[in-house]
Parts: sequence; C-alpha cells; structure tokens
Amino acid sequence: MTIENTTDARIREILASQREYFRTGATLPVKFRKEQLRKLRAAIAQYERRLADALWTDLHKSYQEAYLTEIGLVKAEIREHLKGVGRWARRKRCHSPLTLFPSSSYIVSEPLGQALIVSPWNYPVQLLLNPLVGAISAGCTAVLKPSPYVPNVSATLEEMIRSAFPENYVAVVQGNREVNKALFASRFDMIFFTGSPALGRKVMAAAAENLTPVVLELGGKSPCIIDKSANLKIAARRVAWGKTLNAGQTCIAPDYILIHEDVKEAFVKEFAAQVEYLHGKDIKESKHFVRMVTDAAFERVSGYLKDGDIVYGGRTDASERFIEPTLLDNVSPDAPVMNNEIFGPLFPMITISGKDFKEQVIKFITEREKPLAFYWFGSEKDGWDVISHTSSGGGCINDTIMHIANGNVPFGGVGNSGMGHYHGKLSFDAFTHQRSIVKAPTWIDLPVRYMPYKLFAVIKRLM
Repeated sequence: MTIENTTDARIREILASQREYFRTGATLPVKFRKEQLRKLRAAIAQYERRLADALWTDLHKSYQEAYLTEIGLVKAEIREHLKGVGRWARRKRCHSPLTLFPSSSYIVSEPLGQALIVSPWNYPVQLLLNPLVGAISAGCTAVLKPSPYVPNVSATLEEMIRSAFPENYVAVVQGNREVNKALFASRFDMIFFTGSPALGRKVMAAAAENLTPVVLELGGKSPCIIDKSANLKIAARRVAWGKTLNAGQTCIAPDYILIHEDVKEAFVKEFAAQVEYLHGKDIKESKHFVRMVTDAAFERVSGYLKDGDIVYGGRTDASERFIEPTLLDNVSPDAPVMNNEIFGPLFPMITISGKDFKEQVIKFITEREKPLAFYWFGSEKDGWDVISHTSSGGGCINDTIMHIANGNVPFGGVGNSGMGHYHGKLSFDAFTHQRSIVKAPTWIDLPVRYMPYKLFAVIKRLM
C-alpha cells in the first residue's frame, strides 16, 4: 500500500477552513470539548480491530501489544481528560500582593489555536492520538500528519478521523517529508512533533520563522546500567522486555548497557533465559516480536552487528525484516552502534570494572547528549545518587519503560532528547496559553501609583 501526498492546495484549504472555524469560538465551551473527546473515544472503539489489524500488517505487532502500548493508552488519556478538563479550563483566582490592592488576579487558560501534530511510525496510533486528546481538551483545532512508513495504519487513522470530525476542526494530511516541509512552512499556533533529534532541529528552525511554540518529543541513546548489586533475574527480564517491546523501536527503549564486570557473564546467561521466557525457544516464531519497519531500517540496524562480538543472538532474515535480540560485547565507545540511536533489538555492552563504578557511569553519561530515558538496576540509594548527577527526560530505578505509563507524571525530553511535556493535565497545558488578568475595581482609585509618586517611600517598603 502506498500513501499519496496531500497537495499543497489541499493543505492551504484545510488550514484556511480551520482558522475560520476557530475564530467562531465554537471550540471554546467545555461542553463542546467533552463531546469531541467522547466522539474520539467512540471512533477508537469502532475502529479498534481495524487499527490492530493494520498494526499487524505494517509492524507485525500483536493485538495484545497494540492494545497495551497504543490503543489502551489513548483510551486512558481520554478518560483522564473527560474527568479533568472542566477543572483545568476554569478561570483560577490567584493571590494578589498588597501593592495591587484592591485588584484581583486571575489565570485564564485559553487554547493556542490551530495545532499541527506530526507523529512517527513506531507507535503510530498512540503518538498521533494522545497529543490530539490534549488539543481537543484545550479547545484547539488540529491538523494530523501520520507517518507514510506505516501506510495501512495511516490510512485507517485518516478514515477514523474523517468519520468522527469535520476537517475544519480535525483533519488528516498524508505524505512524505515534502508534505512535512510544506506543513512546517505554514503558520500554526502550535507544533507537536515526535521524531528524531535531527528532524526536531529542522522543525524548530521552521517554527522559528513564525515564532510558533513547539513540543519536541525526540529520542537519543538511553543508558541501562547494571550494577553488581542488581537482582540479575529481575533486571534481565525487565531489560529484555523493554528491549524486545516493538523490537526496540521505542524512543525510550534501553539503548546500551553499562555493566559491572563482576556480573556481566551471569547477566548474559540470564538475559538469554529471559528472552526465551518472554518469547519462547525461537523468538522468530513469536507472535509478539515485531519486525523492522522498512528494509532500510533492517539494513541500518543489522549493519551494527559488526561493531562488537556477538555473545547472544545475532540471527537475521532480510525477507521478514527480522533481527534477533542481540548482545554485543567488546564494543568501542567510538563505534557507530554507540554513536547513533539504535532503534532496534541490538544491545551493545560497555564493561566497567573497579570500585568507582558509579563515578565511571556518571562520567560516561554526562559526556554525551542528554537521553530521553535512564534505567538503573541495583541499589536504590545508588540509583538516586547517579540520577542526581546526570540528566534525562525520565527514567526508572529497577525497571524500564514504565514511567511512560503514569499519566500523573510528565513525559518529555531535555536537551537533545526534546522539550516540553505531556500526558494528563500536561497535555492540556501543552496546547494552552496561561493568560494573566488583573481585574481592578472602579469604586476606588488609590493615588499611590500615580506621578509624582508622593508615597514612594511607603510603596518601596511594601515591594
């Protein structure tokens, strides 16, 4: 299946119609926003099986994984916004200092306006629709741009959105990077982009032309640290799960391992046992192991196999775009596999010896770009210590991936791994301008602020 590019003329037509619709104020009432969230929820329920089938066709993603990592997360986000949007959108009165007496101060949450949401191919349902929930909740209109690398999913999403919303409110445009380029050159009130750091820089540069605010959910090389104090069985199971989920094609997948020399051999054996526990004796036959999204992705990731010694895994099948989960030993920090986000099921290991394990780990991580995620396995106390001396978008102690599952904490990157946060109320905030308003009465007009400032000494003491 091939996705056709939406023409520039159609893009301009959609943008003009949405701009006009937003100006009518139709999206502002909370009642309207809740109605649209319910429409989205109903559309997802209607198209759930078709979305799952499309995910299987494009990525070999099982229904269970499709629901747990995509559809179910969006449903949970909608539920949270239906519960909270009335409270979040309400005008809030704030404390006013004595110098403003007798005025009152407020925060008014207003929608930014016309939003552009561009999603990647690895979680094509969740990463398109979760931001859309925030846009609807905030009272924005939205243009959605799914990925052409998962054409069946993208086509199904377009049909689903058309069934639920008029295009002057929410519309889908399709195509390759030329379409992205046309969209980024257009004027939006907010851009929400999920993708690579390289593309994120281009998005930010284009947005700067119109002073458009952006949320950039990017990626990077997320470290996974295995200390000698780690429970190796639990560590190996949770690391194997995090790395084989979506075949490592996850922005917060553990990317490489920093492991204490004393436990490396035992960890390799335990990792092999846990992959078998999760996927059976032959992972190629597992219905829960995803394939590389394209031939180009297969070639890129399988090319990293030469960057170290294979101590587990290593099988590939180009005809299925299958790459077995693989541990690489004796990897140079300067090797290509250690200088590019892998986005696949390969795991380079960097061995660290000596009593100053934490110090070496901190040095290794801080000398590199800030990652989207950070994973520590070992003593909780030591984990907090390493966290306090490093930086990442988020992370876990003695787990992987699971910080994304809590809508009560922010999800987002820092530095090279992105900017801005979302999930739960933060998704509402991402598409909202917090407007400060001071309401002054007219029944009194104190002279203290006016020239020639006769009571300046008094006001100075109050400030």
